[in-house]
Amino acid sequence: MTFRSITMFSRLAQANGSIRTQILIFCLAMSAIIVALGGYATLGIRHAGDLVAKTYDESLMSINYARAAGADFAAMRVASAQRRMTKEPAIRARLDDDIERLAKSLSEDLTIAAERSQSARAAGAAAKVREAADAWVALHHHGMEPSAEKGANYEANVWDPLTDQLDQLSRTVNQQVELLVNYTAGDGFLFRQRALSAIKRDLQFNVIGLSIALALSMVFSWLLLRRIIGPVATASRAARKIADGDLTVKIPEGGSDELGTLLTAMATMRNNIRAMVDREVSQRRSAQARLSDALENSREGVVLLDRDGQIALANSRASEFIGSAPQLLSSDLLRSALVQGPAAKATQVAESANSIQELASEAQLPDGRWLRVSRSPTQEGGVIVVFSDITALKQQKAELHATNLKLDAALTHMSQGLCLYDSLAQLQVVNRRFCEIFNIMPELLRPGMSFEDVLRLSVAAGNHGNQSLADLLAERESFLACQSGNYFQHLGDGRIVSIGHRSTSDGGWLITCEDVTDKQRAQSQIAFMARHDVLTKLPNRSLFAERIEHAIAQAGRGSGFAVLCLDLDNFKQVNDTLGHPVGDALLCAVADRLSACVREVDTVARLGGDEFAIIQASIQNAGDTERLARRIVEQVAEPYDLNGHPVVVGCSVGISVAPTDGATGEKLLKNADVALYRAKADGRATWRFFEPAMDASLQQRRALELDLREALDKEEFALFYQPLYDLRRDRLSGFEALLRWAHPERGLVPPDQFIPIAEETGLISPIGQWVLNRACEQATMWPDELKLAVNVSAAQFRNPRLIEIIANALADSKLSPHRLELEITESVLLMKSAETIATLHKLKAHGLRIALDDFGTGYSSLSYLRGFPFDKLKIDKSFVRDATAMTGSKLIVRSIIGLGKSLGMTTTAEGVETMEQLNQMRAEGCDEAQGYLISRPVPATQVASTILALSKGVKKDRWRNVIAS
Repeated sequence: MTFRSITMFSRLAQANGSIRTQILIFCLAMSAIIVALGGYATLGIRHAGDLVAKTYDESLMSINYARAAGADFAAMRVASAQRRMTKEPAIRARLDDDIERLAKSLSEDLTIAAERSQSARAAGAAAKVREAADAWVALHHHGMEPSAEKGANYEANVWDPLTDQLDQLSRTVNQQVELLVNYTAGDGFLFRQRALSAIKRDLQFNVIGLSIALALSMVFSWLLLRRIIGPVATASRAARKIADGDLTVKIPEGGSDELGTLLTAMATMRNNIRAMVDREVSQRRSAQARLSDALENSREGVVLLDRDGQIALANSRASEFIGSAPQLLSSDLLRSALVQGPAAKATQVAESANSIQELASEAQLPDGRWLRVSRSPTQEGGVIVVFSDITALKQQKAELHATNLKLDAALTHMSQGLCLYDSLAQLQVVNRRFCEIFNIMPELLRPGMSFEDVLRLSVAAGNHGNQSLADLLAERESFLACQSGNYFQHLGDGRIVSIGHRSTSDGGWLITCEDVTDKQRAQSQIAFMARHDVLTKLPNRSLFAERIEHAIAQAGRGSGFAVLCLDLDNFKQVNDTLGHPVGDALLCAVADRLSACVREVDTVARLGGDEFAIIQASIQNAGDTERLARRIVEQVAEPYDLNGHPVVVGCSVGISVAPTDGATGEKLLKNADVALYRAKADGRATWRFFEPAMDASLQQRRALELDLREALDKEEFALFYQPLYDLRRDRLSGFEALLRWAHPERGLVPPDQFIPIAEETGLISPIGQWVLNRACEQATMWPDELKLAVNVSAAQFRNPRLIEIIANALADSKLSPHRLELEITESVLLMKSAETIATLHKLKAHGLRIALDDFGTGYSSLSYLRGFPFDKLKIDKSFVRDATAMTGSKLIVRSIIGLGKSLGMTTTAEGVETMEQLNQMRAEGCDEAQGYLISRPVPATQVASTILALSKGVKKDRWRNVIAS
């Protein structure tokens, strides 16, 4: 590109008019040059890369594969030589396979070497190698095919003339391989020379093109400088003069490009600024005229003092005031503030203003009027003094002050807190009681504070716990949206504040606060105590009845529910043995566990004593209630630790389901109570659903209870005696007294039916006393060597007169104490263990024998045996019955007998019904036996005949009599 071309290009750019267009054209030209140079460089590099690829990739690969072919052929020759030397058929077959594989590999290597060769001579050399190798292979195969008729020796002989031919072909193959390698290396060198030559040529051309591009860039930069920078400098100088305030500056005319547009805009801006200045001057003159008129007609007196203290301006109202009291302008402080030198003016204006404001702002004229004097400094160092007549305002303030004193006295002595807010939610009035209620320092509450700021102070004082300002505002809005009057706010320290909200006529509101904590607590406590149990804090019978009625109403909408009645098992023992404080603690612990078993929608109540009741709401089927009952029984049965006392109780549960078992609360409770009695009768620690047959059974039980209360007076009880047989001496050792009830209508009532009722109702004490007295009286008629065994229940042991009753029975009957044996169960030892053991020791000290009945069942704690030296252990009949059939029971019997021997205690086997069992007990070393095999229980009238019958021992014919009976 010549300089003439560049000049033409520059004129073309100027002809387009736009500076942006010119710059765009210059940039496009430079980009085209750069693209051309880059494209050429890219092509040159690619061409050089192709030459390098041919030099290294194709030449080197062809050489590698040619050498690989030579290696394959050498391996073939070695395998051929080994083939001729060995006579083993297997080795020859393997070597033949190796020669075939190597021949195939050689052919593949020659094919690749020929494809990668870069000249015809290299390809010809590869073809010759293949031809010679194929001939060698064919000749080798010919030598391996001897005629079967000529024998094996012919094969060895035929190789001799072929060996020379194979060697000749081998030399030919090696020569052609070397030629192929040399030709390929020479071709690679030629391509390398070509690549170097091409790179050198491209490098020279790129240097020349880069120099031309640099020269063109310099030319284009010079043209841009001449076309743009000069006019921009001219516009900058004009703009600087306008900024300095010279609105007469001459701005040159511009062309049609952007610079011309800029200069035209600057000229327009200058003209607009000049017009605005003229308009401002006119407006200021008009304002001064209006100000002068306003000052003259103002009710305020206005005086302008210059920096020397001279009056520069004063309206007629100010002249009137100054004429009445010239001393208004004679303040020494005012004059000292005005007399300031030029050097101190800038730093003293603000201080002078503050000093002036500190002067008396009010003044009284000789005629009694009051003026408010306001002083403001001017920028020139003078002062503007404004006099306002405030006589009427002073009178109003005096009246208002008197009223405020009365109002403050009333607010201060109010029992309620009070806050008054205006329509902008700004605090206007607050009394002392409000600060006391919310623990806010009075000096922190200032008129003008927003409602939210007051709430923030209350939150900061810790009145609202975890509630934030947003929570309190939302609570207030919620209250105002739905009701008016008072609402209760619970503070963080537990206090309750009644807050009243009243709107005022000006759009504000009045808040009154009263601490009603004591009143609310008293009311809540009264309401709570009326409907809840004092001890457990559970709902009482009254609230439970309300909840049942509510559940019945809900059940009418399709939602069923169940009523569960609970009774603690053996609670009376805990109360009697550990005392009422532990019993109360147990009731509270049970209440907590019951509450944990149910859902929030359910209800747990204490009906009285150890009776609880539950309403299980929204049940789908009886399975839901059964799962709850099982969970309750399991949880209540878990051990308790009450003030260091380990306690274990159970519970029985009766269940009625609405509406199947009743449509009223009374009916549902009654049926659940009936089911509870069945659960207790079935062994306790279980649950039962109500069934209609249970009601009849309960009525029968109640009738039996009524009859039992009369049975003692009617002498319906009788004693039967079952023999105790000494297995060591093979003779009768005594009798056990057994109570029987001969009902006139029911017949003989089994003991397991009326004894539990007697224990529950407390009738067991008089009945037990009757048994002791009658048994001791009848035992005196037996031989002296026979002892009397009497059962004493746990209920009798709770009677503090037990020792006295036994002593009286012995004294009245004159029965020797050593003949009386008291049988107790482990349940006796569960009650007040220390006191029970002490009672047993006292009885033993009187000469009585103590037997532990049903040993092996229940708890069977060895600590009982260690705590008290029993005289006898009675093995339960369940172990005796299975001792001859089950190894486990036999081992248990053997262990109990061994334990008794070790502790010096007699052992008695109960329930012996077969001769095999008797022999087993005798073989194990048991001391005594008792059961139908020896004798059934007999009335007192048959004791003598029984003694006579057993005087000769237990015979086998007696076993046959037992079977027959």
